[in-house]
Amino acid sequence: MDIKEQVLKIGADAKAASRELAKLSSRRKNAILEAMAEELDAQRAFIQAENDQDLEAGKAAGLTAAMLDRLELTDARIDSMIKGLRDVAVLSDPVGEEISTWNRPNGLEIHKRRVPIGVIGIIFESRPNVTCDAAALCFKTSNAVILRGGKEAIRSNLAIAHAMQKGGEAKGMPANTIQLIPTTDREAVKVMCQMTDYLDLIIPRGGEGLIRAVMEMAHVPVIKHYAGVCHTYVDAAANLTMALRICENAKCQRPGVCNAMETLLVHQDIADEFLPKMAEILERRKVEIRGDEATCKLIPSAIPATEEDWRTEYVDLILSIRVVDDVVAAIEHINTYGSGHSDAIITEDDKVATAFLNEVDSATVYVNASTRFTDGSEFGMGAEIGVSTDKLHARGPMGLEELTTYKFVIEGKGQIRE
Repeated sequence: MDIKEQVLKIGADAKAASRELAKLSSRRKNAILEAMAEELDAQRAFIQAENDQDLEAGKAAGLTAAMLDRLELTDARIDSMIKGLRDVAVLSDPVGEEISTWNRPNGLEIHKRRVPIGVIGIIFESRPNVTCDAAALCFKTSNAVILRGGKEAIRSNLAIAHAMQKGGEAKGMPANTIQLIPTTDREAVKVMCQMTDYLDLIIPRGGEGLIRAVMEMAHVPVIKHYAGVCHTYVDAAANLTMALRICENAKCQRPGVCNAMETLLVHQDIADEFLPKMAEILERRKVEIRGDEATCKLIPSAIPATEEDWRTEYVDLILSIRVVDDVVAAIEHINTYGSGHSDAIITEDDKVATAFLNEVDSATVYVNASTRFTDGSEFGMGAEIGVSTDKLHARGPMGLEELTTYKFVIEGKGQIRE
C-alpha cells in the first residue's frame, strides 16, 4: 500500500469511527478517558525510552535547545498529560447542549444544538504532548482524530497514541477513533490536506513554515495561527517590581512556546529606570537583547534591532525591545507587527488599560499578567488543542466548545409552507 492509499484508508476508518462516537454517552466517554490516563501511566517507562531516542536523534540533527525542550518528555510532563486527560474527563460535555431554542408563529419549535465536527486532522511539530492533548479533546467532543506529528518526535508520538488507543479500546472506545499517521513522509500531509471526503477540519500546530504549507495545500477548512509574536507593554503607570517579574516570566519561563514574549515595549518616561534593571535579569538568564536606538543607549550589550526583528517569533532566548512615546504608540506597534496572539500591558492606570484592551486586535489581551497564561489548561478549559489567531470559527485557546459545530433541529406538528 503506497502512502496515499494508506492515508486515505486512515481517513475512511476515522469517518466510520466518528459515526460510532456520536452514540457514546458522556459517562462512557469519561470512563474511557480515565482508562487512557491509566494506560499512559502504565506505559510511562516505554514512552520515556522512545522519547530518549527522539532526543538523541534531535541532538544529532542539531535541534536548538528550545526545540529540544519542546521535544523532551520529563516525568512532570507525562504527569501533566495524565492530569490533562483526567481534567478533560471532569469537564462538562458540550455535545448535545442546547445553545438556544425559540418558537415561530406557525408553531415550529427550533433548537440550535451543539454537535461534533466529525473528523479532525491535527498536523504538529516537536511537542509530543500534543498527541495526548489533541486526542483527549477530540474524543471528549465525539470527534475522530487523525494525528500527524513531526519526524523529530515520531517514536514518542507513536508510543503515546498506542497507549491511548489500548486504554480507550479496552473500555469500549470505537476502533480508529485515535489514529497517528506512522510515516514522516511529507506526501502524507498533502494527502491529508486534500481528503475532503473524510476530513472536516485541519488544525496545524507548529512554525510559520508548516502552517503556510498546510494552508497552500489544503482543500479542507483550516484553523491556524501563523506565529506567536507576543508583546508586553510596560506603561508609565506600571508597578515596576511587578513588571520585572512578569517580563522575566513571559520571556524566560519557556521561551520555546508560542505564548512567550518576543517584544518588550517600554514607556519613555520610565525607560531610564526600568530597562537597566530588566537588562540585569535578562543577561543573567542569558537572553540576547535586540533594541532600538533608545534601548541600545540604556543597555550597552544590546544589539541594534532590524525592522525584521519586530516581526520575528524567536522561540528562543532572544528579545527585541523598543522604547515608545505612550500607549497609543504601543498599540500601533502591536497592531502593525504582532500576530494577533497574546499581548499584555502592565499599568495601574485603568483608563490606559481600557484603551489597550479595546484597541489591541489580538485573540488574548492581558492587564498585569504574563502572556504565558494563554493556554487551555490555564483558562480552565482542560487540555488545549491549539491557539487560533483566526476570527472564524474559533479564536484564542481552543477547548471543547471550539471542537463542536451546531445543527438546527426543528420540531413540528404537520406544518407546511404556504
